[in-house]
Amino acid sequence: MARSVVVHGHYYQPPREDPWLEEIERQPTAAPFHDWNARITHECYRAVVAARVLDAEGRIARVVNTLAYTSFDAGPTLLAWLEAEAPATYAAVLDADRASAARLGGHGNAIAQAYHHTILPLASRRDKMTEVRWGVADFRRRFGRDPEGLWLPETAVDDETLDVLAAEGIRFTVLAPHQVEGAPPPRGMPGLYRTASGREIALFVYDGPLSHGVAFGSLLREARVWAARLTAGLGDDPDGPDELLALASDGETYGHHHRFGDMALAAVIDTLERRPGVRLENFASVLAAHPATTPVTLVAPSAWSCSHGVERWRADCGCGASSIAPAQSWRAPLREGLEALAEGLHAIFEREGSEYFEDPWAARDEYEERLPAPGSRRSATASAERREPGAESESPLPLRALELLELERNALRLFTSCAWFFDDVDRLEPLQVLRYAARAIELAGGAEGEALEARLLEALARAPSNDAASGTARDVYLGKAKPRRSTFVRAVAAQALGRVLGADDAGVPRARGVIVEQQGLRVVVGERRTGRVHEFDTTAVPGGAAGDGALRRARAAAVDVRPAGGTAADTTRLALGDLLDADREAIERALRRRIVVKALGDDARARLAAGTPLAEVVPGALLDAVAALARDRSAPAVARVLDLADLAEAEGVDVTFDAQTAFARVRDEMAGGSMLLAPVAERLGFKSPSALGARPSARAGAESREHPPASGGQPAESGPLAKR
Repeated sequence: MARSVVVHGHYYQPPREDPWLEEIERQPTAAPFHDWNARITHECYRAVVAARVLDAEGRIARVVNTLAYTSFDAGPTLLAWLEAEAPATYAAVLDADRASAARLGGHGNAIAQAYHHTILPLASRRDKMTEVRWGVADFRRRFGRDPEGLWLPETAVDDETLDVLAAEGIRFTVLAPHQVEGAPPPRGMPGLYRTASGREIALFVYDGPLSHGVAFGSLLREARVWAARLTAGLGDDPDGPDELLALASDGETYGHHHRFGDMALAAVIDTLERRPGVRLENFASVLAAHPATTPVTLVAPSAWSCSHGVERWRADCGCGASSIAPAQSWRAPLREGLEALAEGLHAIFEREGSEYFEDPWAARDEYEERLPAPGSRRSATASAERREPGAESESPLPLRALELLELERNALRLFTSCAWFFDDVDRLEPLQVLRYAARAIELAGGAEGEALEARLLEALARAPSNDAASGTARDVYLGKAKPRRSTFVRAVAAQALGRVLGADDAGVPRARGVIVEQQGLRVVVGERRTGRVHEFDTTAVPGGAAGDGALRRARAAAVDVRPAGGTAADTTRLALGDLLDADREAIERALRRRIVVKALGDDARARLAAGTPLAEVVPGALLDAVAALARDRSAPAVARVLDLADLAEAEGVDVTFDAQTAFARVRDEMAGGSMLLAPVAERLGFKSPSALGARPSARAGAESREHPPASGGQPAESGPLAKR
């Protein structure tokens, strides 16, 4: 008797990128990480590919790539992010599939996933086909083979969905026990489903109680108990029939939902590997040895995360409600509005697309294979690089053809399931699909786009948030989603500020969705996916106070951006803080590097080179620079002090008291005041430039020690540099 165990993990993150710039902005709820992708990667994805197995003394005995021993699917939008932002983790995912294929007779652990995590029973057949074809194409490109199985988002299923899977060559999918009528096939083996059109596909049904115990119970707290539960579910008769025990859960269970869940999984793998008569397999290897023959009847539509069919993604069914957001009456109008918008977008695509494609819908199906790889760049003024699907001509597609394909990509992204999954419309997930809506409407253009938006707003106005302050989905769209349409100016401002501030080596802007070029006094922005070019004029707006160094001046500086030929009314003013986080941080890093090179002495730079943290080097360098003013009161010497004060502030170093004392000594040793030192006096909290030549009173000195005023008359407590 063969006793097989399959542990499946469903790994997925929704697309979070701004649809114009293709960058993820900081998400405060993910703190201390930049965004949720980064946080969950830290807690889960990097852990499951390098999970620790401990010995009896609590020391590391083994490091396990758990994906090499467990069945898994990983969403295309997650894999695209990992490929660009966590390449080592991404490589380990691919390695796991290759290792499992070698171990299991060519059947890899990875299975595909529908591309945008759409609830397929709620999609048209045409959209079902595109989502599956895109998912298969993405899988094939990454894993170098055809997928044998495909994970349905939320395991949401109906007859047409399975018919599409079977038509696309998918051999199996995985469902929850309540999604098949009656008892599942015996001994955990796959059941055979025949669609209404006569196609066949195998259905694996996971063990419900065991899976629930992993995802929501206590099994991850004790790996020995979990392993015992797994093997207890299998027979022990050596002459009995082959058996399969399968469980499935979100992959994020292992480390994100449950801290150290990755280690529990690794310990179970280690235990089962040494258990006689038990084999860790995947669904494909089991199906190869045991073809599906037992007929099963589908419960449709249904999903693993809704007890009301698929109502969670279109109605106020009660699933996902919380104490602070008990009502989901917003779900229905949000879906109705987006479905009406998609219908209008599809009509534009079909009508205009027929001018460029023999079959517009076939062109859409093949578009995924032509999407730029993560991190790639293209000149703003270069011709579009993609070709018409299936065409032999080497001539590029016209700009409008590419815009129409992008219109459809955003139309598909409207129905990412997360937008309806949680408890309120004013969350990151609904906001994201509303941003796709704004981008798609922009690509539709003209009067048609305006009409589509007006119709959408009518529906969104009927989608109330649980928080009265948030209003309705209409308010979310107008206040948070639609303004993103002006984000090209942020890329322009990054380019302009980088040049104005002398941070040409910052490599900004860093947005993947555009490339920016300086052409004389004009800045040109090219959309990477379509090739459309936008031209802007910029004007620098200096900022900063007398006592500011380069970093403070940079934070106070701004740039006015307006479309080429525009008027003052078309102008947008942006400061460093208005840029994308990646651009702002890159400019600040470049400025800090310049200060380190110019303002630190040889000894300080030697300490840095030896590994001393910058925060430990700056205080001494600043005091040396202040003391040096006794013999050199030139503008460069003053600038050095101010720049080092900025650097200390940026490092959170508390040096004001000592710097004040050193400056007072310099002042006292001077025969008279010097207006050149006025900026330093201003920065260090001295009363006024005119007082440089006179010794302060004892009372003034005491006040300075207790409440040293900061630059600009603000309380000294307002910044790290001003703290004693």
